[in-house]
Amino acid sequence: QVQLVESGGGLVQAGGSLRLSCAASGRTFSSYAMGWFRQAPGKEREFVAATSWKGGTTYYAVPVKGRFTISRDNAKSTVYLQMNSLKPEDTAVYYCASRISSWPSINPDDYDYWGQGTQVTVSS
Repeated sequence: QVQLVESGGGLVQAGGSLRLSCAASGRTFSSYAMGWFRQAPGKEREFVAATSWKGGTTYYAVPVKGRFTISRDNAKSTVYLQMNSLKPEDTAVYYCASRISSWPSINPDDYDYWGQGTQVTVSS
């Protein structure tokens, strides 16, 4: 069993930055791929970024590529999402997820554990 707790969300002006953190419990964190997803009101949950178990392979959704960076610190059992040049359309609840596999995926159905989410609001 893995428990995930996100933090770092908040209100920021367009063009600003935020760093989300996701702390995981469980001894096997370092073996799992991790992903970030988001869900805006009235929309489906969508993929944002994902990383392999060592961080050597990363995937990004087109709308965030070049602005967001996913990273992980396996010693701290934490995955991060650095978000720069934020836009109002980035407003959503952001979720981290872990997958019982070392390989990342962009499909939310491939993930086994989810956090409770953290709200990110970008004002124009």
